[in-house]
Amino acid sequence: MAKLNDVRSRLRSVIRGKDAVIDSVLTAVLAGGSVLLEDVPGVGKTTLAKSLAALIQLDFGRVQCTPDLLPADILGSSVYQPSNQQFEFRAGPIFCNLLIADEINRASPRTQSALLEAMAESQVTIDGECYRLKQPFLVIATQNPSGFEGTFPLPESQLDRFLIRLSMDYPDAESEVDLLLDRTADDPLDQLTPVMQRDELLMLQSMVRNVTVDRKVAEYLVEFVGRTRIDSRLRVGCSPRGSQMLLRASQARAVLMGRRFVMPDDVQAMAEQTISHRVSARSVSATNRETSLIIADLIQQVEVPV
Repeated sequence: MAKLNDVRSRLRSVIRGKDAVIDSVLTAVLAGGSVLLEDVPGVGKTTLAKSLAALIQLDFGRVQCTPDLLPADILGSSVYQPSNQQFEFRAGPIFCNLLIADEINRASPRTQSALLEAMAESQVTIDGECYRLKQPFLVIATQNPSGFEGTFPLPESQLDRFLIRLSMDYPDAESEVDLLLDRTADDPLDQLTPVMQRDELLMLQSMVRNVTVDRKVAEYLVEFVGRTRIDSRLRVGCSPRGSQMLLRASQARAVLMGRRFVMPDDVQAMAEQTISHRVSARSVSATNRETSLIIADLIQQVEVPV
């Protein structure tokens, strides 16, 4: 836990004024889930992902998504070798522990679909052959808000693969001043060195799966999820897989907070960012923010167990 707190404090020294966002990303990492960071360019989404990769000793790959990016550019492909007259498989950047997918919604739907199997099952199928990915494996993807020029909306099946969706938003004035002064000479990102090893992260992820969940807390979670399925403001409610993801995120948050048991507070803290992208608003004009507010309202309507 000491090294986890060290990772957290060093991230805060690079990403100013975003403590809640950092905690949410670390929660997703502990849960073994992927993260979608959505906001306007230039607010630190990629810097956060790169900082995390620098602090945890993981193999990482990076893909800059563009409209002409092909699935093979992510997964890899078989290349013919004239010397031995055979095809040789050359692995793509997805064969890593942490994949940073920059501006994922600039890639075409065909290329976005190349990530579905990897994010759901930690494996990829290429030319009929299945390849297992390294463990742990997770994706931190950034995307520009929908409506920006040259973007393709992520389909529901793609969004469902992300454990949480976050918005970085602009920093407050004091944090932005600190950010400017931090970078007058050197970039703090260049000074980051690993403080946690791969095996240590795997151990923490195993600890998350063994965090105690009282039946009353599970019933509290299920009652909240049930409300998303009957609320008139929502067209599609949360699926049972969404319930599982919310529980896993709650377990991970408990570990981040130094506990071995889940509290209703953990469910409340993770509900909006875990469930809002797994439901669909009835109004076609509803924004992601409005959907998140519906989720925040529903979680407040459920009686907290004592």
